[in-house]
Parts: sequence; structure tokens; C-alpha cells
Amino acid sequence: MNARPPGSLARFQDRIARALLGEIDSDLTPDEAAVVHHPAFAVYRNGVMKSAIDALQASCPAVVRLVGEDWFRAAAAVHVRASPPRCPVLVEYGADFADFLACFEPAAELPYLPDVARLDRMWTEAHIGEDAVTLDAACIVAASPEQLAQMVLRPHPCARWGWFPTAPIYSLWSRNRAGEDAPDEFDWIGEGVLIGRPTQDVRWQPLDQAGCAFLDRCAAGEALASATGAALDIDPHADLAVLMSKLLAAGAFSALDLETLSGGVSP
Repeated sequence: MNARPPGSLARFQDRIARALLGEIDSDLTPDEAAVVHHPAFAVYRNGVMKSAIDALQASCPAVVRLVGEDWFRAAAAVHVRASPPRCPVLVEYGADFADFLACFEPAAELPYLPDVARLDRMWTEAHIGEDAVTLDAACIVAASPEQLAQMVLRPHPCARWGWFPTAPIYSLWSRNRAGEDAPDEFDWIGEGVLIGRPTQDVRWQPLDQAGCAFLDRCAAGEALASATGAALDIDPHADLAVLMSKLLAAGAFSALDLETLSGGVSP
């Protein structure tokens, strides 16, 4: 058996991987040509492409419903060739599909489509995210005002959220995700969303811009005082008690820290 130099092996593997996605180089070596032009290789290549496209379709049901299966699979094939899977776990594939759609000329007439794809991706990330115990609301109730100001709330590892200022992305996504018909007319205003999996099932609900700003600060590791300040900067009339109750009920947090107090509230 002839040993290949490390550089030659890497080149061989790279060319075979590209050939699996239909990119066959014109200057193949005899060994490479023997593999690529073997009849069984075409069968395997078709299987690889189909598996990647199927994975994208399964993870983007709202996008598929908006554009139709034929359009989606044609677009997905272009994406797979440009950005093939790098991980054998295909449920993780597609993190950059929304960015692809944003630059995909045939999707230009559907400017909301990339953001709908982002919400489909958030759903997948919530689904496959790390399990964690949600924060007990009793930890908040038992804290003093001084302790509350210094608390750092950690978002649950399955929590995803986002604010989309130019279109009703949550309404478009949630209706199509659930297989519901959209109304003839939408209020074309910005919307936000909170998606999570505090237990076994992925759940979603609308979230206003102040709530998204609040979670952004929490995710950055800032204390509750800073997070509430960010929410009030967005909406001076925001009801922080209602917001906190909503986030706790949704299981948006997994742990609680006290930055400077000693012996305060235990998470």
C-alpha cells in the first residue's frame, strides 16, 4: 500500500469532498479520477446532496411554506454546493442559510424571507440546545431591592430572541410554522420573538423591543439594574414587573448570580 504524504492526502480528501457536491476539478490525478468517475460515486454523491437538502427543508418549515417545496429545494441545492455540511450531525446544518437567502437574487422580492429563516434556525437551536433547570421565581421574590439591582440573570441555554424592526416577522413565521393561513393584510410593523425549550417542547411567543433589549443585556452578563435601564431606554413606560413575570413564566433564565453581595439570595 502506497503511503500518501500528508499534504497529498489533504488535497485528495478536499477534491473528493468537492466532487461529492458536483464540483469536479479538470486536473484530477489518476487516483482521484478513478474514484470520481466510478458509477457508485454518482449514487453516493446524489445521496449526500439529497441528505443535506432534506435536512435544510426539515429545519425550515416556515420558509418552505412561504415559497413552496420546489423553489426551496432548488435554492437549498445552490446553498449546499456553496456551503456544504462540515458536521455529520445534519440537524446542526444550516446556520448560515438565512445569510445565504439575504444575498440570493431570486429571493430579492421576498425581503422578509431571510428573517423568517432566522426564526426557523432559532427554533432548531432551541430544540438541540443544552438542557438546564429554569430559574425559580422564588429567588426573585425573596430578594431585597438592593440585591435585585445587582443580580445577573443568565439566559437559559435554549432561549433565543430577536427584534425585527421593519416587518411583522413573528406573525409571518409563527403562522407559517403552525401551518395557518395568514390574513389578507398585516400591520407592517416591527415585531420581536422569544423562543425557548424550558422543558421538553419548544415554545414561542411575541416579545417587544424593550424585552429583547433586556435579554441582550442579561446575555452580556450585565446586572439587573443595567438590563432594566436598557428596557426603559427603549420604552420609558415599560412595565418591568409584567416583563419579568413573562420571562420567568417562559423559562428564559437558568441561573442567578449576585455580583457583590455576600450571603444574599441563593439561586
